[in-house]
Amino acid sequence: MSPTDSLGFTSHQPRPYDLIATDLDGTLLRSDHTVSERTQRALAAARAPGAVHIVVTGRSAAWTRPTLDAIGYTGLAVCGQGGQVYDAGAHRLLTSITLDRQLAQVALGKIEAETGPLFLAVSREGLDGEVLCGSGYRLPEDGDIVRVDDPAELWTEPITRMFLQHAALSDDELTGIAQAIAGQLVDVVLAGPGFVEVLPLGMSKATGLALAAARLGVRKDRAIAFGDMPNDLPMFAWAAHSVAMADAHPELLQAADEITLGNDADGVAVVLERLFPQTR
Repeated sequence: MSPTDSLGFTSHQPRPYDLIATDLDGTLLRSDHTVSERTQRALAAARAPGAVHIVVTGRSAAWTRPTLDAIGYTGLAVCGQGGQVYDAGAHRLLTSITLDRQLAQVALGKIEAETGPLFLAVSREGLDGEVLCGSGYRLPEDGDIVRVDDPAELWTEPITRMFLQHAALSDDELTGIAQAIAGQLVDVVLAGPGFVEVLPLGMSKATGLALAAARLGVRKDRAIAFGDMPNDLPMFAWAAHSVAMADAHPELLQAADEITLGNDADGVAVVLERLFPQTR
């Protein structure tokens, strides 16, 4: 008998992948931060024969939780560039990796010796971890942040990441310099406009996704990944098949096995509908 999901889909094809890993912003979410009905149906159709969907986002768990609640997502979510595995159904943080604050400050000093002063922010550890922004740091979008006047306040509690901005350098330029100068101490990724992020060395979306996949008993050679920014590159390398959104960063477009439509044009759904054909 063919498996049937709660929406009434019936699968007549063997599933091509066991794991569907999707970035959140610019990929699964539309510009209005919602998931279209078409994409919801495509994901339901993929789950019907047993495929698992995992959200993999650069957002911290604290910033991810409200969005996942709003779209009704209850699975595992890889957050904080791979540093956190979050059980959305249980509202519970399963794993959390911190960035050594002393090491972060050493890396910062090396980078600023090349670039001059930088604007800083940090994300504090924990499910309710706040984002603290120093003077001059600009968030591209509104979010729950705490402004601090004294830079020393950024380092008073455990953090998961440090964010960098420069008055004149572009995100790509700043990322390249930071990687070249401090890449032996920390990892540096470009996660989106205005988000040049400093992470613990060796941490990436791929490391977090591997942990989540192991918990669910699925293998990387049975995974397909969707993304739009350079922080998705490790996830693309980890998965068996990678799909970039049409308006993705050039590095993603070059690395992807496939390019789909943009996030506002249901690019994720377009691919899943082809891979998981369903009938009523």
